[in-house]
Amino acid sequence: MAAFQHQSVLLADTLAVLTPQDGEVYCDCTLGGGGHTEALLLAAPTCRVIGIDRDLEALAAAKARLERFGERGTLVHGAFGDVAELLAQAGQPKVHGLLADLGVSSWQLDSAQRGFSFSRPGPLDMRMDPSRGATALELIASLSADALANVIFELGEERHSRRIARAILRALAEGRLATTTDLAAVIAAEVPAAEQRRSKIHAATRTFQALRIAVNAELDQLQRLLTGFPDLLVAGGRCAIISFHSLEDRLVKQRFRDLAFASSLPPAFAAQEGERAAAVCELVTRKAIVAHDEEIAANPRARSARLRATRRTDAPNLPAQASFHR
Repeated sequence: MAAFQHQSVLLADTLAVLTPQDGEVYCDCTLGGGGHTEALLLAAPTCRVIGIDRDLEALAAAKARLERFGERGTLVHGAFGDVAELLAQAGQPKVHGLLADLGVSSWQLDSAQRGFSFSRPGPLDMRMDPSRGATALELIASLSADALANVIFELGEERHSRRIARAILRALAEGRLATTTDLAAVIAAEVPAAEQRRSKIHAATRTFQALRIAVNAELDQLQRLLTGFPDLLVAGGRCAIISFHSLEDRLVKQRFRDLAFASSLPPAFAAQEGERAAAVCELVTRKAIVAHDEEIAANPRARSARLRATRRTDAPNLPAQASFHR
């Protein structure tokens, strides 16, 4: 098996928005190969980082990479949506900074046996944590044509979703759906050739994205992180999230903006009206930070990365529905 390799995106920008300080504790919710965590540990030589990842192979790679930092790095197997429970189990219910890099690692994409990519034939797996949950093939087999089309349309924003879903289930019934390349060929056959010639991406890209998101419940995991992170940060603590497609970035942007909202009423009147008297968080980034040309040239996968960050205030974290009237 090839060594786990992954080039962390927006590394300098992430450090700039998290501002790591000595003696503080951070959580890397999506540890991967440990690149962002290593950078944090180097930037603040007495800080600590708790790294979480669903992928046991990523954890093993990160352990080797971070071994020289000793007890300053704590590695935990788990999903980032469970960060509150995992931090509590690690004895650190609140931290000074949270980081989530929502992208699939280069190693996962390049490893045919993981099933994330159609560049080489591999099993239709796509699980971030191969030790649990249904594979992509099992998910496909469990869905009706309409349900599969909805997954492809909603999570992949693929406008040919219904044709593609019917073709996928037909291929499955006929025994023609054994590998990732089989699936990609089935999908490509349903997308008009002229459209494929005009497109900058492979015809199967959106459907593969949709299936991967569904297999790993990625948007549910993100929603849970976005809902709970303010309670995990000390006052002044920061949350930074790197997303790679519009569905993720939209959720992050909306949640950060909601938490930055405060009523224009005086505090006493705001409380009477059930509105948020003070912002729960302050925006660190008004617009998403994107990779510079130099980084994209060195790492083309950084092209779609979007970094947003917010800072926790000392205001109470009121439920969203009680914060303001739309």
